[in-house]
Amino acid sequence: MKVLVLNSGSSSIKYQLFTMPEEKVICSGLIERIGLEEGAVHYESANDDVTEHVKIENHRVGLEKVVALLLDEKIGVISSTDEIEIVGHRVVHGGSSFTRTTEVTEEVKSKIEDLFSLAPQHNPANLEGIKVAEAIFTKAKQVAVFDTAFHQSIPEKAYTYAIPKKFVTESKIRLYGFHGTSHKYVSEKAIEYLGKNESKIVTVHLGNGCSISAVQNGKSIDHSLGFGPVTGLVMGTRSGDIDHTLIFYLVNSLGYKIDEVNTLLQKESGMYGLTGYSDLRDIEAEASKGNKDCQLALDINTYRIKKYIGSYIAAMNGVDAIVFTAGIGENSSLVREKVCEGLEFFGIEIDTNKNSVRAKELTEIHTENSKVKLLVIPTNEELEIAKQAFAL
Repeated sequence: MKVLVLNSGSSSIKYQLFTMPEEKVICSGLIERIGLEEGAVHYESANDDVTEHVKIENHRVGLEKVVALLLDEKIGVISSTDEIEIVGHRVVHGGSSFTRTTEVTEEVKSKIEDLFSLAPQHNPANLEGIKVAEAIFTKAKQVAVFDTAFHQSIPEKAYTYAIPKKFVTESKIRLYGFHGTSHKYVSEKAIEYLGKNESKIVTVHLGNGCSISAVQNGKSIDHSLGFGPVTGLVMGTRSGDIDHTLIFYLVNSLGYKIDEVNTLLQKESGMYGLTGYSDLRDIEAEASKGNKDCQLALDINTYRIKKYIGSYIAAMNGVDAIVFTAGIGENSSLVREKVCEGLEFFGIEIDTNKNSVRAKELTEIHTENSKVKLLVIPTNEELEIAKQAFAL
């Protein structure tokens, strides 16, 4: 059975076509820098490896590009869209409506749309992917896999906000957590690597969107993203943690409208707000040239990650391994090094030589004397989505 997985992020689309249940990858690729001046299209199969630099205006254009590649006469891997029996979609916010993988219906699409305000950079792109796939792959089952599902194990003391109880019970306002497929995938890989029945792991997912999880005995017990995917770590364009009185100050004292504040915190803040760049590769390049704003932004970013690691070590009363994953976590040796600096008290020691190697599989980057394992584990959200979609 052929299963196509579409993973629409805030500024990218990852895709993989699998044969299931063999979990064999037929082709894979990435549409990145969506909405920026120069986007990029990557496509790889057994016989071809293609990269094209072209502007990708929005997610619909990106998804249409994916389909064109799959059907291309020279490099395509299918001759008809009817060959694909399942399309698995990553959906960021499932709210209280979705706690498990779900086949898409009109009602499901309506509920995903209802959650737009909680994940404005993601759920609209996720739903767009579903609608485009429905129109193109007319005979395939459409399946939604929710980022929030893995974090349903977070205990009440961790997911409850200190606000009047009626908001939790009546409006379902609570910490939901995100990037669940990634945290689930890499934590399971780390547990297999550790070979322990009981484990304490901190998983650090760093991309344009960033999050960090405390995973104890395979279960998520705390997470940096909350009711929506804006809190916690500093992200590409999202602020991460702020003092919420700032919102009232912007509205009441500086004259901003509430929608403008939402746009500011979601799309104009984070690394972009600090530097004018949202892509970490650009920021690292500028920092190496002496750009003070970029240097400070890297310090702010990695300091925030470090604080969360410390808090999760406290929450679990220890840690066996710290896992770095996703685009930045897997590829930025500088970020990993800056995060681990100064954590020797916890028995965390990074090996700079091991850290400099770009890993395509699980790789150790700790010293021989480090009490805590430091691992780079390439995430494979697409495989996790394919497995869950096929199982359903």
